[in-house]
Amino acid sequence: MTCAYFVSDIHLTSSDEPNARALLALLEKLRSDALGGSGEKPTHLFLVGDIFDLWIGSHEYFVQKFGPVIRAIRAVVDAGVTVHFFEGNHDLHLKKFWQDKLGVQVHSDAEIFELAGKTVRVEHGDLINPDDKGYLFLRSFLRTSAMRALALNLPSRVVAAIGERASRASRSYTSTAKELPVDKIRRLIRTHAERVFREKPFDLIITGHVHVVDDVTFPASGRDVRSINLGSWYDGPKAFVVSDSHVGRFTW
Repeated sequence: MTCAYFVSDIHLTSSDEPNARALLALLEKLRSDALGGSGEKPTHLFLVGDIFDLWIGSHEYFVQKFGPVIRAIRAVVDAGVTVHFFEGNHDLHLKKFWQDKLGVQVHSDAEIFELAGKTVRVEHGDLINPDDKGYLFLRSFLRTSAMRALALNLPSRVVAAIGERASRASRSYTSTAKELPVDKIRRLIRTHAERVFREKPFDLIITGHVHVVDDVTFPASGRDVRSINLGSWYDGPKAFVVSDSHVGRFTW
């Protein structure tokens, strides 16, 4: 039995903003249903990057700032739901806290899963535009071992200050792509899906990052392949659900 929820690009800045309250409500629903509530029992929760507008390392600064969200995710894990967190361009170097302390499985790159009889590729989506050289350089730099060591060992307030600057830089580098016409963004999403399918086939790819909801099916190697981009919560809370009872739908 599979019932997997996918959310991306919430960009939380506090624990009491409207989208934080919406996320807490979703997490409580998942916890309750996992423990035998009235809804379909969830098995997986995928956090597909940029859940926070800024989270770096395991610093207490972020743990305290987003305490209610952290406790709610821990409750979902404790209820038996497998939680995956894909690092985005605003939440980085997560393993020490999220994986080692919370029991959330952390991924820095794309991963393949078998869900509801489908081969599903999941990734944040920040590699969708191969021509965005400035962002790709920044992405690589922020993931170096030296930057990881700094992120984990500098004082929290220093990391937060540096992180705010890096976050602004990331937003500056990626904003041009996100401000492209929607039809061009969707072409980038779909071209990326076709490109990575050729590397390793799948039935469904789920991405985020570019803040445009997209749902398209295309033929490849004799089968229909579906590409989903989750969009963002700037235009309202949403989750995509894959389960044994349906092939995938947006909800919430």
